[in-house]
Amino acid sequence: MKVLLDSHVVIWWFRDPRRLSPRATDIIKDSRNAILVSAASGLELATKEHTGKLEWLPFVVDLERWIEEAGFFSEPITLEQSVRAGLLPFHHKDPFDRLLVAQAQSLNVPILSVDVALDAYDVKRIW
Repeated sequence: MKVLLDSHVVIWWFRDPRRLSPRATDIIKDSRNAILVSAASGLELATKEHTGKLEWLPFVVDLERWIEEAGFFSEPITLEQSVRAGLLPFHHKDPFDRLLVAQAQSLNVPILSVDVALDAYDVKRIW
Protein backbone atom coordinates (compact mmCIF):
# COMPACT_ATOMS: atom_id res chain seq x y z
CA MET A 1 0.00 0.00 0.00
CA LYS A 2 1.08 3.57 -0.67
CA VAL A 3 0.27 6.16 1.97
CA LEU A 4 0.95 9.90 2.17
CA LEU A 5 2.09 11.21 5.55
CA ASP A 6 0.66 14.40 6.97
CA SER A 7 3.41 16.78 8.11
CA HIS A 8 2.76 16.22 11.81
CA VAL A 9 3.15 12.48 11.28
CA VAL A 10 6.59 13.07 9.76
CA ILE A 11 7.64 15.04 12.84
CA TRP A 12 6.14 12.57 15.29
CA TRP A 13 7.75 9.57 13.55
CA PHE A 14 11.22 11.02 13.98
CA ARG A 15 10.82 13.04 17.18
CA ASP A 16 8.09 11.45 19.32
CA PRO A 17 6.71 8.22 17.82
CA ARG A 18 4.64 7.57 20.96
CA ARG A 19 2.22 10.20 19.65
CA LEU A 20 1.36 7.98 16.68
CA SER A 21 -1.57 5.61 16.83
CA PRO A 22 -0.71 1.90 16.90
CA ARG A 23 -2.22 1.58 13.42
CA ALA A 24 -0.13 4.46 12.07
CA THR A 25 3.01 2.96 13.58
CA ASP A 26 2.26 -0.45 12.06
CA ILE A 27 1.66 1.06 8.61
CA ILE A 28 4.90 3.03 8.67
CA LYS A 29 6.93 0.09 9.97
CA ASP A 30 5.55 -2.35 7.41
CA SER A 31 8.25 -2.62 4.72
CA ARG A 32 5.63 -3.66 2.16
CA ASN A 33 4.17 -0.14 2.30
CA ALA A 34 5.48 2.81 0.30
CA ILE A 35 5.58 5.79 2.65
CA LEU A 36 5.30 9.08 0.78
CA VAL A 37 6.36 12.48 2.11
CA SER A 38 5.13 15.43 0.09
CA ALA A 39 7.25 18.36 -0.97
CA ALA A 40 4.43 20.36 0.65
CA SER A 41 5.50 18.93 4.01
CA GLY A 42 9.02 20.22 3.39
CA LEU A 43 7.62 23.71 2.82
CA GLU A 44 5.32 23.46 5.83
CA LEU A 45 8.05 22.24 8.19
CA ALA A 46 10.51 24.88 6.98
CA THR A 47 7.85 27.56 7.43
CA LYS A 48 7.12 26.34 10.96
CA GLU A 49 10.84 26.34 11.73
CA HIS A 50 11.21 29.86 10.34
CA THR A 51 8.28 31.18 12.42
CA GLY A 52 9.45 29.47 15.62
CA LYS A 53 6.64 26.90 15.77
CA LEU A 54 8.95 23.90 15.30
CA GLU A 55 12.50 24.61 16.52
CA TRP A 56 14.27 21.65 14.92
CA LEU A 57 16.44 23.26 12.25
CA PRO A 58 18.89 20.33 11.79
CA PHE A 59 15.96 18.06 10.92
CA VAL A 60 14.38 20.52 8.51
CA VAL A 61 17.66 21.30 6.74
CA ASP A 62 18.40 17.57 6.28
CA LEU A 63 14.79 16.45 5.75
CA GLU A 64 15.54 14.74 2.46
CA ARG A 65 18.31 12.67 4.07
CA TRP A 66 16.07 11.72 7.02
CA ILE A 67 13.33 10.66 4.60
CA GLU A 68 15.67 8.59 2.44
CA GLU A 69 17.36 6.91 5.42
CA ALA A 70 13.95 5.93 6.78
CA GLY A 71 13.14 4.28 3.45
CA PHE A 72 10.40 6.81 2.67
CA PHE A 73 9.86 8.42 -0.73
CA SER A 74 9.72 12.14 -1.41
CA GLU A 75 6.73 13.06 -3.53
CA PRO A 76 6.95 16.16 -5.75
CA ILE A 77 4.02 18.49 -6.24
CA THR A 78 2.63 18.66 -9.76
CA LEU A 79 0.90 21.60 -11.39
CA GLU A 80 -2.32 19.55 -11.57
CA GLN A 81 -2.15 18.91 -7.83
CA SER A 82 -1.55 22.56 -6.98
CA VAL A 83 -4.50 23.66 -9.15
CA ARG A 84 -6.67 20.95 -7.58
CA ALA A 85 -5.68 22.19 -4.11
CA GLY A 86 -6.57 25.76 -5.02
CA LEU A 87 -10.03 24.66 -6.15
CA LEU A 88 -10.83 22.61 -3.03
CA PRO A 89 -13.49 23.97 -0.67
CA PHE A 90 -12.14 25.65 2.45
CA HIS A 91 -13.26 22.93 4.86
CA HIS A 92 -9.70 23.14 6.13
CA LYS A 93 -8.11 26.57 6.38
CA ASP A 94 -4.52 25.31 6.19
CA PRO A 95 -3.27 25.52 2.58
CA PHE A 96 -0.64 22.83 3.28
CA ASP A 97 -3.33 20.37 4.30
CA ARG A 98 -5.44 21.20 1.25
CA LEU A 99 -2.40 20.53 -0.92
CA LEU A 100 -1.88 17.17 0.80
CA VAL A 101 -5.55 16.33 0.17
CA ALA A 102 -5.21 17.24 -3.50
CA GLN A 103 -2.05 15.20 -3.78
CA ALA A 104 -3.65 12.17 -2.12
CA GLN A 105 -6.64 12.49 -4.44
CA SER A 106 -4.44 12.76 -7.51
CA LEU A 107 -2.31 9.78 -6.48
CA ASN A 108 -5.34 7.85 -5.21
CA VAL A 109 -3.66 7.11 -1.88
CA PRO A 110 -4.81 7.56 1.73
CA ILE A 111 -3.40 10.18 4.07
CA LEU A 112 -1.99 9.08 7.41
CA SER A 113 -3.18 11.85 9.72
CA VAL A 114 -4.77 12.54 13.08
CA ASP A 115 -6.56 15.57 11.56
CA VAL A 116 -10.30 14.77 11.40
CA ALA A 117 -10.92 17.96 9.38
CA LEU A 118 -9.55 16.06 6.38
CA ASP A 119 -12.61 13.81 6.53
CA ALA A 120 -14.64 16.61 4.94
CA TYR A 121 -12.82 15.91 1.68
CA ASP A 122 -13.06 13.04 -0.77
CA VAL A 123 -9.93 11.34 0.56
CA LYS A 124 -9.31 8.35 2.78
CA ARG A 125 -7.72 9.27 6.11
CA ILE A 126 -6.09 6.59 8.23
CA TRP A 127 -5.28 6.91 11.88
